[in-house]
Amino acid sequence: MTKEQRHRCMSHIRSKDTRPEVLVRKSLFAAGFRYRLNVKALPGTPDIVLKKYHTIILINGCFWHGHEGCRHFVLPQTNRQFWEEKISRNRRRDTAVLARLEALGWKVITVWECELEPARRTGTLESLPGKIMECSRQHEMEAAQRKRLRAERREER
Repeated sequence: MTKEQRHRCMSHIRSKDTRPEVLVRKSLFAAGFRYRLNVKALPGTPDIVLKKYHTIILINGCFWHGHEGCRHFVLPQTNRQFWEEKISRNRRRDTAVLARLEALGWKVITVWECELEPARRTGTLESLPGKIMECSRQHEMEAAQRKRLRAERREER
């Protein structure tokens, strides 16, 4: 592939409204979930934010986010050092964003591109509502525990 061909291919890769993202969004909407997209006020501009459930869904491309053990994550043979550094930076950024979101009290679900292949798609999409509800329950339990701790501290004074 020539430099021009590679450039043309890479320039057409989108960061929003990707096929995997649209699949997840349609499934969530059909299940009755309402959400916000690409909320810039949150670290990393998450793909899907379900405020009511205090849950964020990140839809990661296996190549771009370095999904270990996945057949979609194969480094190109040309310009290998660039790609190794690029994927490494992406992974470090993903880890930092995840930590910041969790520090803000958000529960995060990551959906990988390979989990949305036709053979695995149904199982992945059907499991999302349960995962969202579990995240919501965990958030409520943590909030109740924080409230109890605050009340205990007030009583000690």
